Amino acid sequence: MALNMIRKFAAASVVFFACSAAVSAETLVFTAIPDEDETKLVERFRGIADYLSENLDVDVRYIPVKSYAAAVSAFRNNQVQLAWFGGLSGVQARSLVPGSQAIAQGVEDEAFYSHIIAHKSTGLDEAENLPEELRGKTFTFGSKGSTSGRLIPEYYIREAFNEAPDDVFSRVGFSGNHTRTLRLVEAGTYEVGAINFSVWDKETKDGNVDTDAVKVIWTTPSYPNYQWSIRGDADERFGEGFTDRVQQALLNMKDEELLNSFPRSGFIPVSNDAYKPIEVVGKQIGIID
Repeated sequence: MALNMIRKFAAASVVFFACSAAVSAETLVFTAIPDEDETKLVERFRGIADYLSENLDVDVRYIPVKSYAAAVSAFRNNQVQLAWFGGLSGVQARSLVPGSQAIAQGVEDEAFYSHIIAHKSTGLDEAENLPEELRGKTFTFGSKGSTSGRLIPEYYIREAFNEAPDDVFSRVGFSGNHTRTLRLVEAGTYEVGAINFSVWDKETKDGNVDTDAVKVIWTTPSYPNYQWSIRGDADERFGEGFTDRVQQALLNMKDEELLNSFPRSGFIPVSNDAYKPIEVVGKQIGIID
C-alpha cells in the first residue's frame, strides 16, 4: 500500500513538474482583428507564427478571436502580447495598456482608403463625391470597430449629408467583416456598403467578385490604417530589446507568400503618433470617448 502511494506520488510529481515547465516557458501569443473569413485568417497567421518563432527564437502562437472588441480585450488582459490591429482598434488597445507601441505597418497602410460599393440595381456609377442618390438606400458597414469598414466611411457620410447614417439610409447594418460586406452587396441583400480597397482588390484579382453585379462608386481620401502593436511590458517579459527584435523581424519579412496573404508588399516602421488622425475622427463621431 505504502509503496503504491509512493509510486503514485512520484508519477504525479513528474506530471506536475512537466506541466509547470510547459506553463512557465514564455510563449509570445498574438491575435488579429477578424476582418476576413476565419479560415483565411488562420491560414495567414499560422505562417506568421512560424516565421516569428524562427526569427525570435521563442515559441509563438496565434489565437483567433471572434470580434474586434475581443482582440482589444485580449491585448488589454495580456492574453496576447502582439496584435495586428486596424487603425481604430489599435488606438483603443494601446490606450488601455501603458507604454504599448505601434511598431510596423504595411507599406499600403501609410495611405489606406475605403470604397463605397453598390449593387447594380441602384444604377449608381463611380463619382468624385458621395451622390445624393444614396439617400434612402440600404447600407452595410463591416464591423462596428472597423477603421476602414466603419469609422472612415461614417465620417465622410456624415460630412457629405450632415446627418448620421441612420438618418441617411433606410436600413443600416454591420456585416462583421469586409468579405461578408462584399457578398451581401453582391447578392443585393444590401444595396450599398463600405469595404477596404485591399480586400476589394484581392477578391477581384482572385476572380471572386461578380463585377456585373457590384461596383465601386466612391473612394475615400487616404488615411493610416493597419499596424502591428506590442504591449508596453513585452521587454520586461521576454527580455531587454525584445520589442526592437519583433519590429525588425516584421520589417525583414520578405516571403512573398506571407506578404501576399495580407496582402501587403512589405512592412515599414511606424509609431503611435501616425494614428492621431484616427483618434481625432473617432472622438468626433463618438466611437472613442
